[in-house]
Amino acid sequence: MKLRKIDISQSDLLMHQVSSLYHSGKSMKTCWKVHLNIKGQTGRMMLTWLLLVSLVCVTTQDGDGPENSVLQCGPENLTLSSSGQVIVLRWTEDDPSCSAVHDVLVYELVVLKPDVPTPVTGEVSVMPEQIGSSHSWSWRSSFALECFSHSVRIRSRYNKQASPWKQEDIHPGMEHLKTAGIYPKDALLERGSNFTFCCILPEGEIFNSAPTIRGLGSGSSESRQISNRSYAVTVHLTQASDRSSTCFHCTPPDHGACAYIGDPPQDKNLQCETRDLQSVECYWTAGRDYIVSHKSPTVYHLLGRECRKGGGELGMSGDQARWKMEVEIDVGEVNWTLTAVNGIGKVELLDRADLIKRVHMFAPKAVMASTINARNVTLEWEWTVQHYRNLKIRCQVKISHGDTHTIREYFGVGLSFTVLNDLIPYWKYNVTVRCATTPDLWKWSDWSTTVNFHTRGDVPDALDVWRQAAGDEVIILWKMPLANQSHGIIKDYRVTWEKTRSRGKEPQHATVHNNDSLSLSLDTAEEYIITVTARNENGSSPPSTITIPSFSPVSDGAERANGSWIVRSGGSFNLSWSPSPAASCGYIVDWCPSVGRCKAEWLKVAPNQTSARIFSENFTDGVRYLISVYACTQGAPLLLNTLEDYVRETRIKDKLFKSLKWKQQDSDVEVFWDRVNQREQSAFIQGYVLYWTEQDSNENFSVSTVNPEDTSLTATNLRISSYEFRVAALTAVGESGATYFTATLNPLTDNLVKPVLISLITVFGVLSVISVLCYKHWACIKQKVYPPVPEPVLTWPTSLGANRCRPLHVDHETEVLDVSELHYDSVPVAEDYVTEKPPASSQTPAGYYNQPLRRSIPAALTSLAIDTPASPFRSVFSNPSYDLLLQPGEQQSSLGSRLQEGTSSEGSFSEYQAQSNTQTFSFIETTEEPENLMSCVFTYIVVPKST
Repeated sequence: MKLRKIDISQSDLLMHQVSSLYHSGKSMKTCWKVHLNIKGQTGRMMLTWLLLVSLVCVTTQDGDGPENSVLQCGPENLTLSSSGQVIVLRWTEDDPSCSAVHDVLVYELVVLKPDVPTPVTGEVSVMPEQIGSSHSWSWRSSFALECFSHSVRIRSRYNKQASPWKQEDIHPGMEHLKTAGIYPKDALLERGSNFTFCCILPEGEIFNSAPTIRGLGSGSSESRQISNRSYAVTVHLTQASDRSSTCFHCTPPDHGACAYIGDPPQDKNLQCETRDLQSVECYWTAGRDYIVSHKSPTVYHLLGRECRKGGGELGMSGDQARWKMEVEIDVGEVNWTLTAVNGIGKVELLDRADLIKRVHMFAPKAVMASTINARNVTLEWEWTVQHYRNLKIRCQVKISHGDTHTIREYFGVGLSFTVLNDLIPYWKYNVTVRCATTPDLWKWSDWSTTVNFHTRGDVPDALDVWRQAAGDEVIILWKMPLANQSHGIIKDYRVTWEKTRSRGKEPQHATVHNNDSLSLSLDTAEEYIITVTARNENGSSPPSTITIPSFSPVSDGAERANGSWIVRSGGSFNLSWSPSPAASCGYIVDWCPSVGRCKAEWLKVAPNQTSARIFSENFTDGVRYLISVYACTQGAPLLLNTLEDYVRETRIKDKLFKSLKWKQQDSDVEVFWDRVNQREQSAFIQGYVLYWTEQDSNENFSVSTVNPEDTSLTATNLRISSYEFRVAALTAVGESGATYFTATLNPLTDNLVKPVLISLITVFGVLSVISVLCYKHWACIKQKVYPPVPEPVLTWPTSLGANRCRPLHVDHETEVLDVSELHYDSVPVAEDYVTEKPPASSQTPAGYYNQPLRRSIPAALTSLAIDTPASPFRSVFSNPSYDLLLQPGEQQSSLGSRLQEGTSSEGSFSEYQAQSNTQTFSFIETTEEPENLMSCVFTYIVVPKST
């Protein structure tokens, strides 16, 4: 121990140093022996101080144990470095006293910078087992380190005691530069963050508060002054640098700095698998690097193993990254961790998986068709990985022919072959295979190479047969088999037909080449069974049979479906109908244009379906089709319903109405037309419309009808003028088929001329016909209307017999006849002869009443006889006025009278003329036997009624 002599005058300084040492925490390894000369009261005071110093000495001597050694354990070998805006401080503990630390040793760090009034503080905790190793601490500045000087201080602290501060200065800054500058330069910055640049200006230069930023887009900035020549500019980095950097300027035109703006790694979606059960392959989606990849490429680590882009193990395809690494595959889940780091940041991806359940198989190799038949083929392949033979495998076989692709699946352990059944005979196929593990299906392998093969031929499939009635003939139709139905080259078709009631006999047959129909003239009173087969080099197809009934299915009494509905749909028909119990084998729908001859097309529908979509390449717009629905039965097909429709209605061509006629009725005009032929209708006619326009007028009038059966329309209340008329048909596509004509209306008086002329011509014609007929048949008419009057023949009877006029005997059905009057001159008679004068109104000569007289005519009077032509009445003469019938036995007397007016009795009777009232014949009386003479004048003869 050293002894040191201290003067009293130095006591204050000594106490100050002691206090400083105590409070500074420095170890005191020595104590000084103090010799004091105590003089008076002052000595006593100094004694007090001496006791205090002695106490301090004792305390420090007691501290030479572990506690006193910790204070000596502080940071040594300080090393300060920087990178961009990051300060890194490294140090160690070399003092042996640090080995006595048994608890956490804490290092306190302080960064001093002029822009922040309060220093930045940090701590590093060191565990006892870490004592003696290298330690480090980093700090990132919000400014570039070139902007101003930074200071770093460090000390250790243990059990509330600390070592002295140690300070290290770094980057004294660029404030001393005489030229302006902006820092940092060529910095790598994160997009979306706020970054502060600093501008150092020369002496006397003024700072621009709105610096120029090129390549940042709409980025905003804020500025503030740090020192006399330094300014801080904070910029919001909204846009990443693409092909060039982003540059900043404090004062134009120079003094700028450029930066590269980007993102931390954006990689995602990590998935790991195995293909050969000996290595792992990981896939993920790589992020966009922009220009950052050129400044700081992304570095990847998988399970701690580093791999850079461009290396042999890391591959890139677009934004997809792949990394393969040889590992030992074990059963169980493993954490597969991928870390991606660039100059801005890093990202860590994790995928937890059991690779035994993530086997991505390679494609099968050497695929071949080993055995080929008509309807099945054996397919074989090989595996390049021997471990596959022990796995449960699920394989898919894609079978392609033409535009048709089907996939079939097969299962098995180490599956390496399969049999493909239900193939089409005489058909070319393309086959490819892919496989995966099961039951944990992870991914399918790639498809294998394609294998082509051609199956062997077979007999054709059964034909699709139908029939069509065409007048007295029946057309048998069949669909020619497609390539996948013929199973070879079709040679011909054989059609046989026989009557149902004579089955068992040799049927009639016909062979058809290269055609799909045959017309037959069958007995309509018989039912026939038609059979059609197709033949190729392998044989004949199964027979297809259809029954032709002896009567039309339309006229039978079978029950029909309640209704059918049809909807047009894009060049086709969607048809539906009510089910029929008679449809034991399904339904048949056929269609054909409703006008003209055609060959029907048809479609067969299953029994459980009551709808169908009808499409044909032969469908034409504007053509009406007749669609029929039949029920397929065990016998003849049964017609259920018939519909008509267009695939698409089109506008009917103009001049549809070929024979328009019109008729004026007073002030109305009625227009007529013939019924429109269905052949000329390209749309359903729903009605008609008649337009008319008066000449030199723009006003239009119209009248219409919605009855398509109408054939006339009437324009009413027209004036006497010329009109233009137009007739059009109403359809779903609008008015169409317009036909024009012009008509001029006549005054009403002019309308009377025609009826009068017609009446006169009619009367004249009738009279002319009557005249001609009368002329040709005049003789007959004269005979009927005015028969000829025969001349009278007078014959006097020789004897009157019983001296009386006997009544005439005629048929009782004979009517009263008018006869010419026969008059005679009065002759004096005997005085016993009595005559009776007739009434004044009678045309009978005086003295004649057709009654018997009391006296007889004189015997000398000769009877009068008139010869007339024979009469059909035998005893009755045709004219009683002249033909007087006398009783037998009466004697004819000679004519003893003479004719009045000097007419001699010897005159010829051929000179007789009809008598007037003054002309009479007179009978000459004789005096002989006056009682036997009777005077008879016959004017009327009353036919006696039979009793």
